[in-house]
Amino acid sequence: MSRSRHPEVHRSDRVGWLRAAVLGANDGIVSVAGLVVGIAASGASASTVLATGIAGTVAGAMSMAAGEYVSVQSQADTELADLAVEQRELHEDPHSELEELVAIYHHRGLSVALAREVAVQLTAHDALAAHARDELGITEELRARPLQAALASAGAFISGAALPVLAALLAPHAHVAQITTATTLVGLGVTGAMAARAGGAPPLRGALRVMFWGALAMGAAALIGQLFDTAA
Repeated sequence: MSRSRHPEVHRSDRVGWLRAAVLGANDGIVSVAGLVVGIAASGASASTVLATGIAGTVAGAMSMAAGEYVSVQSQADTELADLAVEQRELHEDPHSELEELVAIYHHRGLSVALAREVAVQLTAHDALAAHARDELGITEELRARPLQAALASAGAFISGAALPVLAALLAPHAHVAQITTATTLVGLGVTGAMAARAGGAPPLRGALRVMFWGALAMGAAALIGQLFDTAA
């Protein structure tokens, strides 16, 4: 007899990279598009508009990389400090550490006897790993990786910023602001829908959400650019 299969698709394992990718790409699109639209609205030359977009891309990517690295490195430092504490406590008072595991497993629904058996076997296998996972919530898959986070954020920012930069490069100078705005809104709609779909949310809602904030940002940038009319 054939066995019925019940495949389960979970999306919680995507949270880490999905957050970083969406944040980086959307930040790249909106930030650089805002710069391009604002400078174009001021009446600046085509070369100035393009230089502004490229400079904004480089500065934004470096800023994203530095911010993500510092943030994730702080998390990594905290994890290492907590693991050092656990290592010391396992050396100085292994009995109390074992009882901590027993209490954790019993609280999760195991009988005391079974909780103790599980705790004893996991401690014998790798005591520090058991405490890291079940007491501290630190797993190898979800551990902080600062360099990886920095590179991913910078790459996502550059990929998003490429859209308004290309629009500024290829559009007729007289219509740079309008074409960049329209192109950016389309790009935001696509990335928003893809991110929502990957996370299991309605794509249309995700698209409209990021398009709204993108339009608001570019509208504000255009108003500020018009205050500094360089063509006058």
